Amino acid sequence: MHGNLDEIDERLVRALHEDGRASYETLARLVGLARSTTKARVQRLLGEGGLRLVGAIHPAVFGLHQLGHVTIETDGPAGPVARQVAELDEVSFVTTTAGRFAVTAELRTADLESFARGLARVQAVPGVRALQTMTYLRIWKDPYFPPGPLESPGPLAHIELDASDHALLAHLRADGRASFAELASVTGLSPGAARARVLRLLETGVVHIGALVRLTPLSRVHTMGFALDVNGDTEPVARKIAALDEIDCLATGIGWCGGIGTIRAGSLDDVLATLERVRGLPGVRTVEAWTHLRAIKEENDRALPLAE
Repeated sequence: MHGNLDEIDERLVRALHEDGRASYETLARLVGLARSTTKARVQRLLGEGGLRLVGAIHPAVFGLHQLGHVTIETDGPAGPVARQVAELDEVSFVTTTAGRFAVTAELRTADLESFARGLARVQAVPGVRALQTMTYLRIWKDPYFPPGPLESPGPLAHIELDASDHALLAHLRADGRASFAELASVTGLSPGAARARVLRLLETGVVHIGALVRLTPLSRVHTMGFALDVNGDTEPVARKIAALDEIDCLATGIGWCGGIGTIRAGSLDDVLATLERVRGLPGVRTVEAWTHLRAIKEENDRALPLAE
């Protein structure tokens, strides 16, 4: 995002992360500004190109039930490796990083067997020296994913999606704040029916509308990844970490570590302070951190067709 965010901007981004369709009246009350001023701020954040409000669709809609994180060590430059990893269909997210790991990636597949095949394809990319994997059991916080356990069959067990639902999801994926009138026009529904459909999709966890800030060389937001292990039960620690405002993503699972997360903040001092709070939580045994430099591929860059 171009330029530095002030405190009000950061509060708006966090509020939109929680509810990307929050009204300007609600946002204005939150930050203590007039509705017109708040609307202008949000439009400025959107207009600068760093902030997008998108619909994060549950992977189960695409038949994807196995998710996991991979950290990659390389022989030589990271860029060529990251670009080739990003071309793999199983990969939904790739960044280059500073630290022990040159590249990080996320994989989303239908099942464990296809996840293993995806890992093998990553390992076969020229320049990959070693990789470490954590398979997710629960998403605690993520701008791309409705929070909750990765259970099978997930939210689709209790809801049937028809052509109108898929049209709504496709549009919300690109523009999370599209008006109900606009959504009605792409589905053939009335605005009232479109509103009811969207609320159902949100309430059942099929989609989450949130704020997405792209990681670009022009970004003034600092982004740090971290892996942690805990003593005993992971859940109490994960709840405390996810409650921190600067935590952008957090998932727990099994593998080389117990949890993977991301810190996003407007200054390095805030990044350090958050990292220290994580390190100081009771039950946290080890924390390893790295700096994300550039996003090579993000989930919303994927042109996956919605299921018919």
